Amino acid sequence: MTYTGDVTVGGPPAVRELPSLTVTKIAVDERMANNAYLLTCVCTGDQVLVDAADAPEVLLPLLGDTDLAAVVTTHQHWDHHRALPAVVEATGAEVVAGAPDADAITEQTGVPVARRVTDGDTISVGDCTLEVIRITGHTPGSIVLAYDDTASGGTWHLWTGDSLFPGGVGATFGDAAAFASLIDDVEAKIFGRFDDATWFYPGHGGDSTLGAERPHLAEWRARGW
Repeated sequence: MTYTGDVTVGGPPAVRELPSLTVTKIAVDERMANNAYLLTCVCTGDQVLVDAADAPEVLLPLLGDTDLAAVVTTHQHWDHHRALPAVVEATGAEVVAGAPDADAITEQTGVPVARRVTDGDTISVGDCTLEVIRITGHTPGSIVLAYDDTASGGTWHLWTGDSLFPGGVGATFGDAAAFASLIDDVEAKIFGRFDDATWFYPGHGGDSTLGAERPHLAEWRARGW
């Protein structure tokens, strides 16, 4: 089936087959409708989970018989790491998070963050490489993960957590300075670097492309959220 990125809580995962990386997207928790993403290297079978948001009984069966190399938590908010303790206990996976958010994640989950990452760091998924982009605003240590599929004739793919959604940037809860930081980082580090074909996968809801969202950047900045 053609991948659209549309998933519902309790429904089946959506699977996207890139030449070297398989993306499995699933929604968990009726109230928050968080997205979790299992990334699998086609060549080696190695796997990385982006946001163990909730429902380990749903997430763990996605792994099959393959070990989980790492769990990347995109930011410190509670709804993105509720299943982290159970997933790490079951798999022994390395925990990765943005450096400024790492202590908060450990305080909330009891799980130590083994790798504290920031701009330019990389995370391996077998033979595939994810680049870390720090986006400050939604939280101090939010991160975006970037995967380059252009050598295979594809495009860039971004996992944006709650920093970027179709229709706007993430919430900054009335903090004008945090919003300014967030919109500046998103505009410079995401829209200023990647082309319109770039596909992004947010922490909640459907996917989009930078081309679909780029015309609205000035509108987002003007409205302040």
